[in-house]
Amino acid sequence: MQVVRVMRFGGPEVLVLGEAPEPVAGVGQVVVEVAVAGMTFVETQIRRGVDKWHARPSLPYVPGGLVAGRVSSIGAQVDSGWLGRRVIAGTGETGGFAERAVAEVGELFPIPDGLDLPEAIALHSDGSTAQGLVEKAKIGPGDWVLVEAAAGGVGSLLVQLARAAGARVVGAARGARKLELIRELGADAAVDYSDPGWTDRVLDVTGGVGPDVVFDGVGGRIGRAAFEVTARGGRFSVHGASSGEVTLIDPGEARFQGVEVIGIEQLFDFGPNLVRWAEQMMSQAAAGLVRPVIGQTFALERAADAHAAIENRTALGKTLLLL
Repeated sequence: MQVVRVMRFGGPEVLVLGEAPEPVAGVGQVVVEVAVAGMTFVETQIRRGVDKWHARPSLPYVPGGLVAGRVSSIGAQVDSGWLGRRVIAGTGETGGFAERAVAEVGELFPIPDGLDLPEAIALHSDGSTAQGLVEKAKIGPGDWVLVEAAAGGVGSLLVQLARAAGARVVGAARGARKLELIRELGADAAVDYSDPGWTDRVLDVTGGVGPDVVFDGVGGRIGRAAFEVTARGGRFSVHGASSGEVTLIDPGEARFQGVEVIGIEQLFDFGPNLVRWAEQMMSQAAAGLVRPVIGQTFALERAADAHAAIENRTALGKTLLLL
């Protein structure tokens, strides 16, 4: 079968199409016929060998930690009812960029009828994260919410969830295409954080007070600037560092400004709730309250192009491989 491997740590060009033996399900495992492979920004940094949060995989490796498709075979001690079912499957840190992938039966999530595989995988991964962030930040009706990287996979869902909670939303991103998408998603305002005075615009929109909740998925200078305009009594929630640098706020400074900082370590506690949050997101999607933005898809052999699109910031919403 065809797989894509990372042959060495480096740029997107290190992703190489090749052949691998057919996988066999072991005890408590299944083989999934992969139709969709998801990917994240973090996985591009693992490929570069610069991610600070995960151990480096042994080379060469097959990237991809989440796939969607049908169960084509099962191992011992697996209920035969899984055969032929449409599922989302976690493959661990690696193994998803392949025509077939092995997953533990405990890592399977049945896809509800009426939901397409690409939408399901976006709602399961980015959606559960967004749902968890919103729950932790305790958004209330009338709150002003600032979402960084608001045209990305998680950010676009945060915009919609905040609106559904009755909040007013400022979406921040870079470039006209992304700002247009943010407005289409229902944001009250869209600002370009490549403009030097972008935080002045945020203050203007929020009546000079600043946002009650900030979702910081960028970090670096942008995350720091967003913290500085967060309203007194507000919440500053960190969930990413696409700039390469996590926003770290001194506790004394946070107390002085009257801002509750919910650090990136919150993500480490998300695991036990991910299934519940994914189910909530899929229910909300079925009710028409949210929709995942799938901005671009690529064939397996174009995995390098997919990673490049994520890294060079040209991607809108979620980027997927379709097999």
